[in-house]
Amino acid sequence: MNSNYIIIVLGEPYSIFSEIIAKYFYKKKKFKKYVVLIGNISILKKQINKLKYNISFNVIKDLKNAKANSVNIININFTYKKVFSKITDQSSNYIEKCFDLSLKLIKNNKNKCILINGPISKKTFLKKKYLGITEYLSKKTKSKNETMLIYNNKLSVSPLTTHIPLKYVSKKISKKKIINNLIKLDNFYSKVLRKRARFAILGLNPHCETVDQFSEEDKIIVPSIKLLKKKGLKLDGVFPADTFFLEKNIKKYDVVIGMYHDQVLTPIKTLFKFEAINITIGLPFIRISPDHGPNSSMQGKNLSDPSSFFYAMKFAEDAKLK
Repeated sequence: MNSNYIIIVLGEPYSIFSEIIAKYFYKKKKFKKYVVLIGNISILKKQINKLKYNISFNVIKDLKNAKANSVNIININFTYKKVFSKITDQSSNYIEKCFDLSLKLIKNNKNKCILINGPISKKTFLKKKYLGITEYLSKKTKSKNETMLIYNNKLSVSPLTTHIPLKYVSKKISKKKIINNLIKLDNFYSKVLRKRARFAILGLNPHCETVDQFSEEDKIIVPSIKLLKKKGLKLDGVFPADTFFLEKNIKKYDVVIGMYHDQVLTPIKTLFKFEAINITIGLPFIRISPDHGPNSSMQGKNLSDPSSFFYAMKFAEDAKLK
C-alpha cells in the first residue's frame, strides 16, 4: 500500500452510481491506494442494502484517518425523504459541497490524489453554466485549456472541442488549440503511462475536403501537424473520419484526435462499450469519470453495467502520481 489516495465523489444521489460502486466493492477487497468516498453515508447505505449488497464503510474526518484496504468515507450532509427518487436541483448544493471538499483535500495533499467522480445531471446541477464537469472543474481549479481523453489501453480518443453545438465547432478550431492539446496529451502519456503515444489526427470536413474557399485542413490542421512533428511528437494525418476506424488503421495508433465530440466518441463507445473512461488532462490532478450518466430510470433495478467503474479504478490504482 502506498500513501496515495483515490478520492471518489459520489455525485448525484439519485443515480445508478450506488449500484455501480456496490458491485465493485462487493467483489474487490484489496487496493493499491487508499480509497476515500465523499458523500452521504446514510442514503448510500440504504440504497446498497435495498440492492442486497453487504459492504462495510470506515467513516473518517480526514485523509490521514483512512485505513488501507477499506472503503473509507467522509460524510456530507444530505436531507432526503426517499431512498430512490427523481433527480431535482435540491441535490445541487450537496453535490457542490462534495466537490469542494474533494478539491480542498487534493490541494492539501499535492500530487497524492486521483479524483473519480460519479455522474451528475447537467440539467439540474450545471444549469447551462458549464458545458460539462470537465469545464466545471477547470473553472473551480482556475485551470485553462483542459483536454478530454476517452481512454482505453488499446485505443483512446480526444475531441478538440467538447460539449458545444456543431455550428460552433469550426470557429473553435485553431493551431494554438491543436498544438496545446497534443503537447498535453503527449506529456500525460510520457509521465503517467510511461510511453510515447502515437497520434492520428482527423480532419473536420467529409473526406478532408471542402468547396469553401477556406479549408480547415489546409489552413489549420495540416500546418499544426507539421509544427508538432518538428517538436518531436509521433503523429500522422490528416485522415478522413469516415474510413479511419478500420482495424488496419487503429492498430497503428494510441490516440485519435477528432475535431468534435461525436466524431470520435461514437466509434470509441461502439468499439469498447463500457470499457472506456473519461480522463481530464490539464487540471492540477488526474480526474477520471466512468463513461455513464445518472440513468435515474434504472435506480434500484440492479441491472446496471459496472464495467466502466472497474476500468476507472484499475487505471487509478496503476497510475503513477510522482
